[in-house]
Amino acid sequence: MKLTGFLRATASAMLLTLPLQFAAQASRAEEVTVSHYFTGDLGLSGMQAFFKAFEKESGIAVKDSRIGHEDYKTGILVRAAANSLPDVFSYGAGARPQFVVDAGNVAPLDDIWQSAHLDDVVSKSVADGATIYNGKRYFIPVGYHYAGMFFNPQTMKAAGITEMPKNWDGLLAACKTLRAHNVAPFALGSKSRWPAQFWFDYLLLGTAGPDYRNALMRGDTHYTDEQVKRVMGMWKELIDADCFSPNSNAKEWTDAADEVARGDAAMTLMGTWITGYWNGNKLKPVENYDFFPFPKLDDGVPVSVVGPVDGFLVAANSKNPEGARKLVAFMVSNAELQANWANIQGALSPNVKVDPAIYTPVMKKALDTVAAAQNFAFNYDLATPPPVAEIGLDMFAEFMNDPSYIDTLLERTEAGAKEGFSK
Repeated sequence: MKLTGFLRATASAMLLTLPLQFAAQASRAEEVTVSHYFTGDLGLSGMQAFFKAFEKESGIAVKDSRIGHEDYKTGILVRAAANSLPDVFSYGAGARPQFVVDAGNVAPLDDIWQSAHLDDVVSKSVADGATIYNGKRYFIPVGYHYAGMFFNPQTMKAAGITEMPKNWDGLLAACKTLRAHNVAPFALGSKSRWPAQFWFDYLLLGTAGPDYRNALMRGDTHYTDEQVKRVMGMWKELIDADCFSPNSNAKEWTDAADEVARGDAAMTLMGTWITGYWNGNKLKPVENYDFFPFPKLDDGVPVSVVGPVDGFLVAANSKNPEGARKLVAFMVSNAELQANWANIQGALSPNVKVDPAIYTPVMKKALDTVAAAQNFAFNYDLATPPPVAEIGLDMFAEFMNDPSYIDTLLERTEAGAKEGFSK
């Protein structure tokens, strides 16, 4: 898939409206320019710790340009189309790096992977699944997440739920019990659309399986297939049973997290970064929050876990390619800083030398859950190309507003996906 069509048609107009951080940056040999989406409390201090330590060790300055996550998604692609990428930029592994690799916007990193001995540093599962595109290493991971059903233990206990749901019937029964105790079973903050994707991901992976899901993400199967219709019907069953707190599309994921923390809702399907948010709000793992894996749906379907792998790419036209390579290798190799990053952001480290003792009991359980799974899947908006991901995210948000016309919604999504795959 090429950047033409989806990007070049809009690049000129968007470059005029992007945040000032996306303005063209002069780059000198003694500095590395970096753009990333780790802003606010979730990750910024950890990212700055990486940069400061690298500057001290290497003598190379890091020019840090951080952009809000939603602006970043389109903005970095516009910069790629305009050939104005920074030396280093963050991305989630999967279809998005593939998009810019295929467009020739990024440089292979096999040389630094070998010279920095990253095979001895990065866990094999992450390395095999996240770093290789078209047969070469392009992506350097710095952290990964797992999406699970995070819940308020006190709220569950008050409703008499002491054993977490393990299958679909158990999930529906828990919803009924919680509603009888005047508690919303699930909080969802889908104002930015992407938080809704985890419901689609787990329902599809748990019924149609990872091979079908991968085919859908590539455009080899269709949104109008019976497998997808079944998934949307199951999701609608939860909505019709009043399992979600109201006005999901008016709330951000942090609002949903706050509902669970207050006990207004019992659970939220979210990534492990929620633990970083709750820890920052003085909540205690196990006592104030915990998680359970998404319930198993169909027998015979491999158990999948879902989540993003965050990392960095080096621009093909980097003005300081040597410094850029040194920076990305440093970020994954330094075990002490990796541990700091994992704890601050509520992430799991790809560095095998990070002591698991650094994790909270909840994060250690997440680590074990990922290790025991038969399949690790990138979440929807990282698993399918960006033009198609935008169409799908729109579908999820529209569905949460009105789930009554599934067939029409899927037909429209399929038409949009076909166009997106053809660009």
